[in-house]
Amino acid sequence: MNEMTGLFRDFHYALRQLKRNPAFSAVAIGTLALGIGASTAIFSVVYGVLLRSLPYYKPDRIVQIWEVNSSGSHMRFDDPNFEDMRDQTHSFECMAQMYSIEAAVSIGHEPDRINVAHVSKDFFSVMGVQPLIGRSFAPEERQFGAAATALVSYSFWKTRLHEARDLSTAKILVSHIPLAVIGVLPPGFAFPNSSQIWMSRENANPRLPSRSAHDWQVIARLRDGASVYQARADASAIAHRLFQQYGSEDMNMVDAAVLPLRDALTAAVKPALLVVFGVVGLLLLVACANVTNLSLAQASARGGELAIRSALGVSRWRLVRQFLAEALLLSFLASCFGIASASFGIRALRALAPGNIPRVSDISLNLPVLAFALALCVAVAGGLGILTALRATSNDLRRVLAGSGQPQGSTARSQKVGNTIAAGQIAITLTLLVGAGLLGRSMLRVLSVQPGFETEHVLTMDLKLSDVEASTQTQRAQFLDQLISRLRSLPGVQAVGGTNSLPLASPPDDGDFAIVNPQQFSPDQRNFIDRSSHITIEKADPAYLNEFSNVFSQLFHDPEHTGNADYAVASEGYFQSLGIPLLRGRLFNDADGPTAPHVAVISESVVRLKWPNEDPIGQTVEFGNMDGDLRPIIIVGVVGEVRTRNLESTPRPTIYVNYRQRPRATSDFSIVLRTSFDPAAIFAAARSVLTQLDPSVPPRFNTLDEIFSESLKSRWFNSLLVGVFAVTALLLALAGVCGVLAYSVAQRTREIGVRMALGASTTKVLKMVLLQGLITSVAGVAIGLAGSFLLTRTMRSLLFEIGPNDPVTLVSVTLLLVLATMLASYIPARHAAKVDPMVALRYE
Repeated sequence: MNEMTGLFRDFHYALRQLKRNPAFSAVAIGTLALGIGASTAIFSVVYGVLLRSLPYYKPDRIVQIWEVNSSGSHMRFDDPNFEDMRDQTHSFECMAQMYSIEAAVSIGHEPDRINVAHVSKDFFSVMGVQPLIGRSFAPEERQFGAAATALVSYSFWKTRLHEARDLSTAKILVSHIPLAVIGVLPPGFAFPNSSQIWMSRENANPRLPSRSAHDWQVIARLRDGASVYQARADASAIAHRLFQQYGSEDMNMVDAAVLPLRDALTAAVKPALLVVFGVVGLLLLVACANVTNLSLAQASARGGELAIRSALGVSRWRLVRQFLAEALLLSFLASCFGIASASFGIRALRALAPGNIPRVSDISLNLPVLAFALALCVAVAGGLGILTALRATSNDLRRVLAGSGQPQGSTARSQKVGNTIAAGQIAITLTLLVGAGLLGRSMLRVLSVQPGFETEHVLTMDLKLSDVEASTQTQRAQFLDQLISRLRSLPGVQAVGGTNSLPLASPPDDGDFAIVNPQQFSPDQRNFIDRSSHITIEKADPAYLNEFSNVFSQLFHDPEHTGNADYAVASEGYFQSLGIPLLRGRLFNDADGPTAPHVAVISESVVRLKWPNEDPIGQTVEFGNMDGDLRPIIIVGVVGEVRTRNLESTPRPTIYVNYRQRPRATSDFSIVLRTSFDPAAIFAAARSVLTQLDPSVPPRFNTLDEIFSESLKSRWFNSLLVGVFAVTALLLALAGVCGVLAYSVAQRTREIGVRMALGASTTKVLKMVLLQGLITSVAGVAIGLAGSFLLTRTMRSLLFEIGPNDPVTLVSVTLLLVLATMLASYIPARHAAKVDPMVALRYE
């Protein structure tokens, strides 16, 4: 009971101390609140994205599997390799194929763009989920070509189907294909990629016999007792056996990779988030260092009070406990303000988060995040209280009392502690500034990259079209012809074109192509190639697909005449609309109709890859594995390089084919319009033209400038956070240096007066204080440079065309920090130079 009473008195006295020193309390609480709030906000992102368990049954047992090629790149699975892996594995309870695509979905009203997943039969078993209403796919519904059915998400059922209990009448159209809704999945389930509709993979997609058709993501559930390590070794052994057996054919899998599903989903963003979390942790250390110096100064000023209490019999432990209570109260108040600021910060982070960060909806101020904030509160209070208490009670308090209350902080030892802490602040700040500088210089390098196309005054209209029979595909090309023609007649439109792979927004698929001589085709090959132009591969029977695979393998028998390139479908106006230069030959024209010889335009890197010393014009290539059409393609032109995936990657070799001749890949098609004015002003007119032609097509409008900016959002996000935290740390460190020197000047007032009375000039006094600041700065810089070497190693994956030890960044940041520190030191130095010797000699 006495102990509890003592604790209550300690906190009551701590509150009185905070009220007695409002300036100190406000600065200390505000500084700690800044550090704790920022740390809490960033931890909410780390927890929500990286640490929080996935909302599935035993999520730690779910893994994702990839094929690995000879260069170490991860690839999706093809059908034969998936089946062999599934049948031969000993580590997986079940495996499933999946992919998600945005499609046009309508329910008797204006269509919407919704993510639709195609999943194989064991998908729901792997995920451990069962329909809440209705049922899953029946065996007969999984047969290729059977009546199409679908399951929908709980939110789709509530908002689009109006919570219909009787699903027998629920019908939806997906890409103009009618589907019967047979089930509703539980609330919150939207895997993969926030899907709202799930279709049977076996029903909608034929089995392709090729071992190079990498179409499917694969997930699996581990058997009881099997570890990820064992599954990885098992999958790798199977991949090696398959390569030995089929490596001489069109297979390019040499190994397999297995990762826990959570790690697979966050692999792209994990390094950046951990770097930002480390940076905000360093910011918190700077804030704590600032408050520590303030608290030490306060404790030194209370030397007389502590001596009197000691003389009255108060034990050293009792005094330490008092400082701990004050630190805990200070930290608690700072944490309350920090948590309040973190709630606003979390909302801002969710709004600013780039699209590649998964699970953004899981970022919130939840119980684990609050527990983290509480842990920070206790850690900060413990460190601050113990350090302050030990320093304040480290000397003989009776000597203080004998010296008429002279504070012990006037000693050189106290000043050394303050200078050491200030040097530590400078060291941490330099580390943060180096990181921010490297990210900033990387951003400038990225912005200086030429993308290969012009972004100004370009409007994009992304379309979702039907994807069914070959006859409909021809009609689709005719529809695009009409749309492009009408858009071209709009006032202010300078050029109109289209493509299925808009740069930086929808990168093209890649595949293997072969250089062929049509004159050397056998009669059987020629007959089959002619047949391939009339058959939709999605609707083909297994016999045709096997024959397709055999013919295709024959065409690729010579490795010297094969290569890998991106496959893009485009119109003749596409290149003019984006300002992609023609380097050789010609572009597409009206003569390149459906019945004319198929033609292609290639990028300059294809020439370097296969015809470095020859003229590629007139060469013939085979690229039928991309769309099922085996008719050879004649190269008629060469265009400049385009960075299609992102600005950081090297431009890929690209083969562009004519959308009129190869309409199968135009179900996702982007129209591009170059205008003579702000392209946003033509939104309404372009939408009206589309609606007049087909009101069932849902468009999405963007300017190319917006797409360009969106592609850089992740890099901007990382640079912004690190930069803001680094600048904040710089301001806190400068305030800390200024405070330490001001306190030192105050404690040395008598000494300075004696020096000036003995003839020291104001300039000499000024230099003396500035030298103290310079020594502190140089010591901090030296330590900070060593720390920056450690931090920048973790940032290597975030940098572009710049090394982690970039000398320009290191020198610039060092000079900036030393100069800023000297400017901060000038304020107390100037105050010292103005000391009146007569007043100083009477100073106590």
